[in-house]
This record gives sequence, structure tokens and C-alpha cells, in this order.
Amino acid sequence: MLGVRSGLINGLRPALRHNFIHQAVLANSYRFYTTKKPKAPKQVKKEDIGFAFDIDGVLIRGKHPIKEATEALSFLSANKIPFVLLTNGGGVLEADRVAYLNKLLHLEKHPINQNQIIQSHTPLRTLITKHHRVLVVGGPADKSRAVAKHYGFQEVLRPVDIIRANPSICPYHRYTKREIQEWSIPPNEAKVSVDDPSCNEPIDSIMVFNDPRELFSDIQIIIDLLNSEFGQLGTKRITGKAKPSIPIIFSNDDLYWANDFKLPRLGQGAVRTAIEALYAKTNDGVKLQSTVLGKPFRVSYDYAHHILIDWRHKLQTGDVNTDACLPELNDPPINSPFKNIYMVGDNPRSDIKGGNDYGWNTILVRTGVYRDGDFVVDPSLPKPNFGIADNVQEAVEQALKANDIL
Repeated sequence: MLGVRSGLINGLRPALRHNFIHQAVLANSYRFYTTKKPKAPKQVKKEDIGFAFDIDGVLIRGKHPIKEATEALSFLSANKIPFVLLTNGGGVLEADRVAYLNKLLHLEKHPINQNQIIQSHTPLRTLITKHHRVLVVGGPADKSRAVAKHYGFQEVLRPVDIIRANPSICPYHRYTKREIQEWSIPPNEAKVSVDDPSCNEPIDSIMVFNDPRELFSDIQIIIDLLNSEFGQLGTKRITGKAKPSIPIIFSNDDLYWANDFKLPRLGQGAVRTAIEALYAKTNDGVKLQSTVLGKPFRVSYDYAHHILIDWRHKLQTGDVNTDACLPELNDPPINSPFKNIYMVGDNPRSDIKGGNDYGWNTILVRTGVYRDGDFVVDPSLPKPNFGIADNVQEAVEQALKANDIL
């Protein structure tokens, strides 16, 4: 029933089993299960309604499209109803991610614009004047370096640059000679010395853009820098364990994400957990101080809200190809023109919690991480305040109907 093994249900206490079955039947009895019946404001115009969609598990799953996404997004675009994509994914340029989605979802007639996407690291664009020389971690090949350079960071290092300069820093790395040659920059350009640590130019901050692909060496270099003397690789600080040597910024905290595999996969949140544990272990139990972006944190919802308002303005003026606005971090919009904004996601811990905390309407879809019965197995999971839908198309339809737009 509902994709949940009967053994799990039978193993529950009688009262809990009854509650599980009751909720499962309820969720399965209605094509759209609402947690409340919101009262739509009077005289709501379509431009006063906004949407924010997660990508993985809502629009696509792994490398495959979720078929209902094409019709849902096409309808919104054709009717100039503002929406943005708010994802904890990243590692590539926003323009490249949008081009990929447009092709995969067959949105040639109504393509998504690069100004409509907020990846987990997109807000880092606002930090280019405060961080000059940065270590960027995660993402495929050398794409994260290209993203950081595109944002405007002047000196961008990758862990593979450091391994190229001194392979003994992580003797068990899995990079091939070809990968090191193609993905790294020379030591003189990276300003990393092979023999003399005092010649290593200090690094201002560590930015985890995406899930690391070379996890062991990435963690080794990150811990080295956090425990270094003012970000100088190859040194070891003697005092000041209360905070890391240099700032570290995680672009998201997703413990799980959905792909083609039947069970959720570990994400960047798992990497953060490992780094925090190692930092505490190497610093007498001191907790790592870090900055975390992405969902469910308010900083990313503030940023997305600004982008959604900006996109609404672009739709009204027709200037859709001008650059997106660049809001400051932790700067909430004032006098938002929207009467209702809907966050549509598949992950209760990130999409739903973040949307609920921010005061948006939240809709949970069944096409990703969430499975019916999850709220019984784990009652602490954040629940959507608007409803649960089979897919993104149904979520959009119900939101528009609630506002008498459909």
C-alpha cells in the first residue's frame, strides 16, 4: 500500500499502526490532500500570485523529466504568472542549468530564463567584494571554478590545484594525470608552493559550492585550512580554536536528495556533518562556526523573494533579458507585491520547513524524497501548510483554483 512495505506497518504498535493506515488511506483517497482550506484574497490578479519550485524531485528526477512539469511551467509562462526555481543543487552556471532544463522538459516554446533560477550558491555573488582569494569545493570537473569566476571572484582555487602542487597533501586521491592536467591551474598561477609553505598566499575563505566528487582529499584540505594560521596552507595554528582560521560557507544543508535510485541519496549536508565532526575532533570538542545557505534557511528565501519580485517586474515591462537584481544577503524585501506565494517541493526538511518558516504557502509533491507514511514514521517532519499533491501540475492547479484564477 502506497509503496510502503507491509512488514513496516505490521511492526508498528497497534495504535500507531491504526494511525498510519488512517493517514495513508486519507492521503490516497483524495488526489489532492489539503491540510487547510485557505481563503483566497479578494480580487487576486494572476501577477499577484507567485511560485517557487524545487528542481530535483519536482521537475526532474535524476536525468529524467517529470512529465507533468512541462505543462505546469508552460502554463505559468504563457499566462505571465511569476515563478522562480529555488534549488539546493548547483555546481554549474545558472545559464547552463536552465539550458539543460529547457531541453530536458521540452520548453522550447516557453523557456525558463536564467534570471528565474536560484541555485544554492547563487547568493554568493553578493560576496565578491569581501572575499578575494577563495577555495571553491564540489561540483563536476572544473565547472565550479567557472561559476565562481563568472560571479566575479578574482582568485579561485580548487583542491585539485593544491594536489597538483603537492600530491603528498593527500596521497590517496583518485584524480588521474589527465584530470589533474585538465582541471587544475599551475602552482605559480595558484600561488601554492610545493616546498615552502611560507610562500603560500593565504586563502580568504572556503566555499562549498556543490557536493564534493573527490570527498577524501576535499575534506583533508578543508580541515588543513580551517586549522591553519590565517588561511596559509601548510601551517598549523597554535591558539584560537574557538573559531576556524578562515570562514567556511556551505551552499546548502541537504542531508538527502532524490535521483534515479529508489531511496534518497546523501547530499552536502552529510559532508557538512563529517567536516563538523572532524573539526570538533581536532579542536578538543569545539564546534565549527560556519555559514549555511540554501533551503531551509531564511537567507536564501529572502534572496529568492527579491528575485521573484524582480521577475514579476520584468514580465510586466518586457525586459526579461536584463540582468537580475543583486540583493544583499539577509535583506528581506519591503512591500512585496505578492498576495500569495507557493513553495512547491519534495523534501519536508528543506522545501517545506523553509517555506513554512518564511510564511509562504507550501505544497509537498510525491515525485521525490517524500513518501506517504513519512509523517507517521517521523512525526517531527515539517508538514505542508497548503497540501500534498501527486505532482507539480496538480500543485499548480490547486493553488490557482484557491485564488479563483483557474
